[in-house]
Amino acid sequence: MRHPVLIAASLLLLSHSLSAAGIPDSRRAELLSLLKHDCGSCHGLSLKGGLGPPLTPANLQGKPIDFLTATILYGRTGTPMPPWRPFLSNAEAAWLAERIKEGVQ
Repeated sequence: MRHPVLIAASLLLLSHSLSAAGIPDSRRAELLSLLKHDCGSCHGLSLKGGLGPPLTPANLQGKPIDFLTATILYGRTGTPMPPWRPFLSNAEAAWLAERIKEGVQ
């Protein structure tokens, strides 16, 4: 019998791979531009902070991808963080969350 933790980790990795698999390269380029310019307008062009908090790997350590994805999609009530749900799919938001957590700009 396989170890349950290994099975869960494999399924998690597979789900993240599948979410990115459906995003064409041209859309990925658009998402990276959105990250730099739209997110960067509040979080700083280098994502090291501004009106919004830094979006650096160190600052996001311990925050799950699902939490970051939900923040992107639904915003943060009581803060200037808007919901991006009208413009992004779940897979696109998850892909962006992964890039942000990795430090890719």
